[in-house]
Amino acid sequence: METVSAYLNDLGASVALPVLITIFAMVLGQKFGRALRSGLLIGVGFVGINLVIGLLFGSVSPVAEALAARFNVDLSIVDVGWPSSAAIAFGSSIGAIIIPVCLVLNVVLLLTGLTRTFDIDLWNYWHFALSGALVAAITDSFWLGIVAAGTAMVITLALADWSAPLVQKYFNFPDISFPHGTSAPYVLFALPLNWLFDRTPGLRSLKADPDSIQRRFGIFGETLFLGFGIGLLLGLFGYGIDDPRADSIAILQLAVSIAAIMVILPRMVSILMEGLIPVSEAAREFVQRRFPGRKFYIGLDSALAVGQPAVIATSLLLVPLTLVAAVALAPLGNKVLPLVDLATIPFIVAIMVPIFGGNIIRSVIGGLIVIGGGLFIATGVAATFTSVALDSGFKDTQGASQVSSLVDGANPLTGALFGAAKLGSVAVGVAAVLSLVFALVVRRIVMARDRAEAETEAAGATAVQTA
Repeated sequence: METVSAYLNDLGASVALPVLITIFAMVLGQKFGRALRSGLLIGVGFVGINLVIGLLFGSVSPVAEALAARFNVDLSIVDVGWPSSAAIAFGSSIGAIIIPVCLVLNVVLLLTGLTRTFDIDLWNYWHFALSGALVAAITDSFWLGIVAAGTAMVITLALADWSAPLVQKYFNFPDISFPHGTSAPYVLFALPLNWLFDRTPGLRSLKADPDSIQRRFGIFGETLFLGFGIGLLLGLFGYGIDDPRADSIAILQLAVSIAAIMVILPRMVSILMEGLIPVSEAAREFVQRRFPGRKFYIGLDSALAVGQPAVIATSLLLVPLTLVAAVALAPLGNKVLPLVDLATIPFIVAIMVPIFGGNIIRSVIGGLIVIGGGLFIATGVAATFTSVALDSGFKDTQGASQVSSLVDGANPLTGALFGAAKLGSVAVGVAAVLSLVFALVVRRIVMARDRAEAETEAAGATAVQTA
């Protein structure tokens, strides 16, 4: 089983997910050729997205290094990023069996009605494995690690169900939810923050979504020019103009690269969606035939959302702000230098942006709050994170004595399970029970929402008939 997990990690999402999608589509009744086409298109989409994310990392890393040098900071814990985190998670004892354990758990939750999301993004089960590995390391118990991994999945699935209508409406993804460990936990923060923003003078009436920006600024409000402008700001903030010739070249190159990211990334996502839509339609028909009256969501990677203009713009603005936050919070205890995962900020804010209605200003403020708080979580888990990494055979610590990450090291769900493990085995068990209670509460919220929608539709139909 450990060999299977290692092989899956080596394949990566761009290969593993197409294989899984092809098999899943055939189970749903699609012919092999059509299923394979869907799988391959999804793989091509992921390759394209990863290439653009790589361009983003290549563009923002020099800015990050320039900012660090400008502020003369020495943050001792290095952010090694999600690729290393995934390798660490799958290389742990929990990672060896995480896929069958979480798949069975998901099916049980579906059959009992505790969730509507069928998380077919098996490769991203590594998020649950990492939480489990951290808990196992603290408690010295493999089984408590498994319980923690399952707890993480239950909470993530519940949050995916809760946010599904917002995701589906905003991104126009029918029957899709995002049970992605990088994105889903931030739903619990975005909802109260949006409530607060709605009651804050100035913010409540400020329209800062891409459509409003384009209407106000015309052609210069298009995503192409928005990206170029953000690139200029990033460059000026990071490089300054100490050397006018060299700095101006670097700034202009960065601006064009960011403009390219704003244009190309949505097109990569559209390729992925071309492969996904036939599978989504087949899944909907399959459920309607076998489970009449029940709703199910297909759980997928939030990579589907990162091409949306508000998500990209928010993420790019958060890059320098995250670095400034790391420096500003250092006297208060932060020791993490954000680096590799600066390119994955789009995944962190992917569900927050729809909750904020695409408002870039709200999204930036909300994102900065959760990332700033997350830096303390990443600092707190770093020692255990490093221990698990070394036990998993990870050696690329980039010269740092401790490593962590923004994606999972700074994740509030990781922090909650880590804190429970620190309190002892009983606390881990209590967290597992509370996760089921939370799933029940979310189920009631979702059912109440369904009833309200049904009543609204019935009232509308009655009004039409009366007219």
